Amino acid sequence: MKIKANGVELAYEKSGTGEPLILLHGNGEDHHIFDVIALKLQKHFTVYAVDSRNHGESDKTEDYSYDTMAKDIGCFIEELNLGKVNLVGFSDGAILSLILAMNQSELIHKMVLLGVNLKPEDFTEKSYQFLKQTYEETKDPLFRLMLEQPNIELDDVKDVTIPTLVVAAENDIFQPESFERLAQALPNAELMVLKDHKHDSYIVDKDILYPDLLRFFL
Repeated sequence: MKIKANGVELAYEKSGTGEPLILLHGNGEDHHIFDVIALKLQKHFTVYAVDSRNHGESDKTEDYSYDTMAKDIGCFIEELNLGKVNLVGFSDGAILSLILAMNQSELIHKMVLLGVNLKPEDFTEKSYQFLKQTYEETKDPLFRLMLEQPNIELDDVKDVTIPTLVVAAENDIFQPESFERLAQALPNAELMVLKDHKHDSYIVDKDILYPDLLRFFL
Protein backbone atom coordinates (compact mmCIF):
# COMPACT_ATOMS: atom_id res chain seq x y z
CA MET A 1 0.00 0.00 0.00
CA LYS A 2 1.08 3.60 -0.53
CA ILE A 3 0.01 6.94 0.89
CA LYS A 4 1.08 10.54 0.32
CA ALA A 5 2.60 12.02 3.48
CA ASN A 6 4.67 15.19 3.80
CA GLY A 7 4.89 15.45 0.02
CA VAL A 8 6.22 11.95 -0.65
CA GLU A 9 4.67 8.56 -1.25
CA LEU A 10 5.39 6.15 1.59
CA ALA A 11 5.00 2.43 1.02
CA TYR A 12 3.67 0.36 3.90
CA GLU A 13 2.15 -2.97 4.79
CA LYS A 14 -0.92 -3.18 7.01
CA SER A 15 -1.94 -6.32 8.88
CA GLY A 16 -3.88 -7.46 11.92
CA THR A 17 -6.51 -5.83 14.11
CA GLY A 18 -6.39 -3.79 17.28
CA GLU A 19 -4.63 -0.62 18.38
CA PRO A 20 -2.23 0.83 15.77
CA LEU A 21 1.42 -0.21 16.02
CA ILE A 22 3.95 1.33 13.63
CA LEU A 23 7.23 -0.45 12.81
CA LEU A 24 10.16 1.64 11.52
CA HIS A 25 13.24 -0.05 10.03
CA GLY A 26 16.90 0.95 10.06
CA ASN A 27 19.32 2.54 7.59
CA GLY A 28 19.45 0.87 4.17
CA GLU A 29 16.64 -1.57 5.04
CA ASP A 30 12.91 -1.77 4.44
CA HIS A 31 9.86 -2.93 6.38
CA HIS A 32 10.52 -6.59 5.57
CA ILE A 33 13.05 -6.84 8.42
CA PHE A 34 9.95 -7.07 10.66
CA ASP A 35 8.13 -9.79 8.69
CA VAL A 36 8.73 -12.52 11.28
CA ILE A 37 7.72 -10.56 14.38
CA ALA A 38 4.85 -8.79 12.56
CA LEU A 39 3.16 -12.16 12.07
CA LYS A 40 2.86 -12.43 15.84
CA LEU A 41 2.20 -8.77 16.60
CA GLN A 42 -0.74 -8.66 14.20
CA LYS A 43 -2.64 -10.94 16.56
CA HIS A 44 -2.85 -8.04 19.02
CA PHE A 45 -2.39 -4.87 16.95
CA THR A 46 -3.11 -3.31 13.59
CA VAL A 47 0.48 -3.30 12.38
CA TYR A 48 1.75 -0.66 9.96
CA ALA A 49 5.24 -1.57 8.71
CA VAL A 50 6.53 1.47 6.83
CA ASP A 51 9.33 2.07 4.32
CA SER A 52 11.05 5.37 5.13
CA ARG A 53 11.69 7.82 2.30
CA ASN A 54 14.76 6.84 0.24
CA HIS A 55 14.19 3.22 1.31
CA GLY A 56 12.27 0.25 -0.02
CA GLU A 57 9.36 1.18 -2.28
CA SER A 58 8.90 4.68 -0.87
CA ASP A 59 9.83 7.77 -2.88
CA LYS A 60 13.49 8.62 -3.44
CA THR A 61 14.37 12.26 -2.78
CA GLU A 62 17.37 14.53 -2.33
CA ASP A 63 16.42 15.12 1.30
CA TYR A 64 18.37 12.85 3.64
CA SER A 65 17.41 14.15 7.06
CA TYR A 66 16.14 12.44 10.18
CA ASP A 67 13.98 15.47 10.99
CA THR A 68 12.26 15.24 7.60
CA MET A 69 11.83 11.48 7.90
CA ALA A 70 10.29 11.88 11.35
CA LYS A 71 7.90 14.49 9.97
CA ASP A 72 6.95 11.97 7.26
CA ILE A 73 5.84 9.55 9.96
CA GLY A 74 3.88 12.22 11.78
CA CYS A 75 2.06 13.06 8.55
CA PHE A 76 1.54 9.33 7.90
CA ILE A 77 -0.22 8.97 11.27
CA GLU A 78 -2.36 12.04 10.61
CA GLU A 79 -3.26 11.08 7.02
CA LEU A 80 -4.55 7.70 8.19
CA ASN A 81 -6.30 9.26 11.22
CA LEU A 82 -4.67 6.71 13.51
CA GLY A 83 -4.86 8.83 16.64
CA LYS A 84 -2.28 7.83 19.25
CA VAL A 85 -0.04 5.00 18.07
CA ASN A 86 2.49 2.63 19.55
CA LEU A 87 5.90 2.82 17.89
CA VAL A 88 8.74 0.33 17.47
CA GLY A 89 11.79 1.82 15.78
CA PHE A 90 15.05 0.06 15.02
CA SER A 91 18.29 2.05 14.61
CA ASP A 92 17.40 4.90 12.22
CA GLY A 93 13.75 4.06 12.87
CA ALA A 94 14.37 4.58 16.58
CA ILE A 95 15.88 7.99 15.85
CA LEU A 96 12.75 8.93 13.90
CA SER A 97 10.58 7.71 16.78
CA LEU A 98 12.49 9.80 19.31
CA ILE A 99 12.42 12.95 17.14
CA LEU A 100 8.69 12.49 16.58
CA ALA A 101 8.22 12.11 20.33
CA MET A 102 10.13 15.36 20.88
CA ASN A 103 8.06 17.29 18.33
CA GLN A 104 4.62 15.65 18.29
CA SER A 105 4.27 13.69 21.49
CA GLU A 106 0.47 13.81 21.19
CA LEU A 107 0.72 11.22 18.40
CA ILE A 108 2.42 8.53 20.50
CA HIS A 109 1.05 6.28 23.22
CA LYS A 110 4.19 4.22 23.94
CA MET A 111 7.44 3.63 22.06
CA VAL A 112 10.25 1.11 21.90
CA LEU A 113 13.67 2.36 20.78
CA LEU A 114 15.89 -0.45 19.48
CA GLY A 115 19.57 0.35 18.99
CA VAL A 116 19.13 4.12 19.03
CA ASN A 117 21.80 6.83 19.07
CA LEU A 118 21.63 10.56 19.74
CA LYS A 119 24.80 11.58 17.92
CA PRO A 120 27.42 10.11 15.57
CA GLU A 121 29.80 10.25 18.54
CA ASP A 122 27.80 7.45 20.14
CA PHE A 123 29.28 4.93 17.69
CA THR A 124 32.12 2.80 18.95
CA GLU A 125 35.40 3.84 17.36
CA LYS A 126 35.54 0.68 15.26
CA SER A 127 32.00 1.16 13.95
CA TYR A 128 32.57 4.84 13.18
CA GLN A 129 35.74 4.13 11.21
CA PHE A 130 33.90 1.44 9.23
CA LEU A 131 31.14 3.91 8.35
CA LYS A 132 33.65 6.57 7.40
CA GLN A 133 35.62 4.23 5.16
CA THR A 134 32.47 2.86 3.52
CA TYR A 135 31.22 6.36 2.76
CA GLU A 136 34.58 7.37 1.29
CA GLU A 137 34.40 4.34 -0.99
CA THR A 138 30.72 4.54 -1.99
CA LYS A 139 29.62 8.17 -1.40
CA ASP A 140 26.29 6.65 -0.38
CA PRO A 141 24.20 9.47 1.16
CA LEU A 142 22.69 7.01 3.66
CA PHE A 143 26.17 6.52 5.15
CA ARG A 144 26.79 10.26 5.18
CA LEU A 145 23.52 10.63 7.08
CA MET A 146 24.81 8.41 9.89
CA LEU A 147 28.16 10.24 9.97
CA GLU A 148 26.51 13.66 10.35
CA GLN A 149 23.22 13.06 12.15
CA PRO A 150 21.35 13.00 14.46
CA ASN A 151 22.42 15.77 16.81
CA ILE A 152 20.17 15.32 19.83
CA GLU A 153 21.20 16.55 23.27
CA LEU A 154 20.14 14.77 26.44
CA ASP A 155 18.43 17.99 27.51
CA ASP A 156 16.28 17.73 24.36
CA VAL A 157 14.58 14.56 25.62
CA LYS A 158 14.00 15.45 29.26
CA ASP A 159 10.43 16.55 28.54
CA VAL A 160 9.51 13.40 26.60
CA THR A 161 7.23 11.69 29.14
CA ILE A 162 5.98 8.97 26.78
CA PRO A 163 6.49 5.49 28.28
CA THR A 164 9.62 4.22 26.55
CA LEU A 165 11.54 0.96 26.39
CA VAL A 166 15.16 1.45 25.35
CA VAL A 167 16.69 -1.75 23.99
CA ALA A 168 20.42 -2.26 23.47
CA ALA A 169 22.52 -5.21 22.40
CA GLU A 170 25.43 -6.19 24.60
CA ASN A 171 27.69 -5.99 21.53
CA ASP A 172 26.05 -3.03 19.85
CA ILE A 173 27.66 -0.62 17.38
CA PHE A 174 27.03 2.16 19.90
CA GLN A 175 28.80 2.72 23.22
CA PRO A 176 26.92 1.08 26.12
CA GLU A 177 26.99 4.32 28.09
CA SER A 178 24.95 6.09 25.43
CA PHE A 179 21.96 3.84 26.07
CA GLU A 180 22.29 4.25 29.84
CA ARG A 181 22.42 8.04 29.57
CA LEU A 182 19.35 8.14 27.32
CA ALA A 183 17.30 5.87 29.57
CA GLN A 184 18.22 8.03 32.56
CA ALA A 185 17.39 11.27 30.74
CA LEU A 186 13.94 10.12 29.60
CA PRO A 187 11.53 10.61 32.54
CA ASN A 188 9.50 7.45 31.89
CA ALA A 189 11.95 4.95 30.38
CA GLU A 190 13.38 1.54 31.15
CA LEU A 191 16.52 0.00 29.67
CA MET A 192 16.84 -3.59 28.50
CA VAL A 193 20.23 -4.96 27.42
CA LEU A 194 20.22 -8.16 25.39
CA LYS A 195 23.14 -10.39 26.28
CA ASP A 196 25.21 -12.00 23.52
CA HIS A 197 23.49 -9.98 20.79
CA LYS A 198 24.78 -7.57 18.16
CA HIS A 199 23.13 -4.41 16.85
CA ASP A 200 20.60 -6.15 14.61
CA SER A 201 20.78 -9.82 15.61
CA TYR A 202 17.72 -9.70 17.87
CA ILE A 203 15.29 -7.98 15.50
CA VAL A 204 16.05 -8.51 11.79
CA ASP A 205 13.99 -11.55 10.72
CA LYS A 206 13.54 -12.50 14.40
CA ASP A 207 10.67 -12.60 16.90
CA ILE A 208 12.84 -12.70 20.02
CA LEU A 209 11.34 -9.46 21.34
CA TYR A 210 7.72 -10.55 20.96
CA PRO A 211 7.07 -11.33 24.66
CA ASP A 212 8.85 -8.15 25.76
CA LEU A 213 6.81 -6.02 23.37
CA LEU A 214 3.56 -7.58 24.59
CA ARG A 215 4.56 -6.98 28.20
CA PHE A 216 5.36 -3.35 27.45
CA PHE A 217 2.45 -2.41 25.21
CA LEU A 218 -0.43 -4.41 26.73
